[in-house]
Amino acid sequence: MSSAEILAILGAAIAAGAINAVVGSGSLITFPTLLAFGFPPVIANVSNNVGLVPGNVSGAYGYRKELSGQRGRLLRLGVASCAGALTGAIALLALPASVFRLVVPALILIACVLVVVQPLLSARVAARGKERKPHGGPLLLAGIFAAGIYGGYFGAAQGVMVIGLLGIALTESLQRVNAAKNVLVTIVNGTAAVVFIIFAHVAWLAVALIAAGSTAGGLIGARVGHRLPPVVLRTLIVVIGLIAAAKLIFFPG
Repeated sequence: MSSAEILAILGAAIAAGAINAVVGSGSLITFPTLLAFGFPPVIANVSNNVGLVPGNVSGAYGYRKELSGQRGRLLRLGVASCAGALTGAIALLALPASVFRLVVPALILIACVLVVVQPLLSARVAARGKERKPHGGPLLLAGIFAAGIYGGYFGAAQGVMVIGLLGIALTESLQRVNAAKNVLVTIVNGTAAVVFIIFAHVAWLAVALIAAGSTAGGLIGARVGHRLPPVVLRTLIVVIGLIAAAKLIFFPG
C-alpha cells in the first residue's frame, strides 16, 4: 500500500467516524475508498466494518451525557441489535460473493435515499417527540432487529435507519435518540466484527488505518460535527455512494 493510499484511507476514516457520530452513513466514504484501491468487495466490507468499531465506541462516548436514563431500554434493544447483526454477518459469509456484488449496489442506493430523507426523519422526531411511548414496543424491537441484519450484512446508513425507528417510537429529544443510535450501531458493528475476525479474511492494515481515523473522527463528530453544513455533508455522502454503486454495477471486477 503506497503512502498516498494510506493517507487517503486515514482521511476517509476520520470523515466516516465524524459522520457516523452525527448522522450515520460513514461507510459510504470508507467502503468506496477501499474499493477504489482494489480491495475485493467482501473483504472491503468486512475490513471496513471491523475498522469502524473503535470509531463507533468513541462516538457513543462523546454522547455519554445524553445516554443518562436509557440503560434499560438499550439493554433490551441491544439484544435485538446483537441478534440481527449475527444473522446479517452469517448471511454475508454463507452466501456466495456474487450475491454480495449483486445486492450491495441496491443497498448503497437505498442508503443514499435514506441520507437524503434524513432531515425529514429528524423533523418528524422533533414534531412527534411528546406523542410517543417512552419505551417503544414490539414493533420497535422488530425494526431494530431488522436494522441489525442490515448492519451485519453491509451497514452503510444503518444509523439513519435506527434514528428514524427510535425517533418515531420514543418520547425523546433528537440528541438523546442520536446517542442511543450510536450505542446500538456500536453493538451491531462490534458483533459482526467478532464474527468476521474469527471466520473471514480481514485486511489488517486497512483495519488499523480505519480504526485510528474513525476513533479520532468519532470524537470530533460528537463534539463539533453538528456544526458542519448538513446540505454539503449529505451531498458528499450521496455522491460518493452513487460512485460506489456505479463501480459495483458497471465495473464489478
